[in-house]
Amino acid sequence: MTQQAPETEPVLEQVRNFRDVGGLPTVDGRRVRAGRLFRSGHLAHATAQDTAFLSSLGLHTVFDFRNAADQRLEGPDVELPGVRNVNIPLTDPADGAEFWAMVRDGRLDQLRAILDDGKAAGRMTDVYRTIVTERTDEHGRVLHALAEDSVPALMHCAAGKDRAGLSIAVTLLAVGVEREAIEADYLESNAKHRRYKVHRSPDAADGMSPEVMELLSPLFEARAAYLHAAFDAIEEKWGGVETYLAEGLRLSPATRAKLRATLLDEA
Repeated sequence: MTQQAPETEPVLEQVRNFRDVGGLPTVDGRRVRAGRLFRSGHLAHATAQDTAFLSSLGLHTVFDFRNAADQRLEGPDVELPGVRNVNIPLTDPADGAEFWAMVRDGRLDQLRAILDDGKAAGRMTDVYRTIVTERTDEHGRVLHALAEDSVPALMHCAAGKDRAGLSIAVTLLAVGVEREAIEADYLESNAKHRRYKVHRSPDAADGMSPEVMELLSPLFEARAAYLHAAFDAIEEKWGGVETYLAEGLRLSPATRAKLRATLLDEA
């Protein structure tokens, strides 16, 4: 099985799902360069120790894919000295503040109505397809920025799993990383210490019930089927990754060459 190069992973106090994607192999035998591209959950609750670590990475840009509802819920990212923060909202599988109010308050009947009987997994599959087919301008903007002047870069959303996970996957596709390695990195978000912390009201009797947790599990898991749905949508709409990158994201051969030179180890 394809694996990421061994590394010592930092344990951050209040930033979930952080990792360097360095070490992932490309189809032509190169690897993503360490220290160039990072991913994580939101930075809103970063402690002083977390902030010091993030500041030590030499980041140029933090790409925040959260929407306004996310930012109201968790707060803005911490300020990292000398780092550019770029907010590019993408579709949220949880669909904003009202959903999270249901979760916090343990509104079981409402959660059953929108998540039971496979609806939660279907919701995730639909959103993954939407992000790759309808958010081409946003992904193109990110990749052009990475090619020009924005690395080292960190990409994040709320949990660092879906919107950031897809944006990382698209970036890795653009530089020729093996599909198996992209999937393996995506599935790393399932590790217990990486999981998003859900805030629940202490007065909600059903907020932590096994049924609520079961209903929510498809939303909080990284499932290969979700990523496959996004890749299938690319094939269906553009006929393949190369056309998706060239026509969907408007990446010229020169821009892709810059991306590879920026993000990969030397050949």
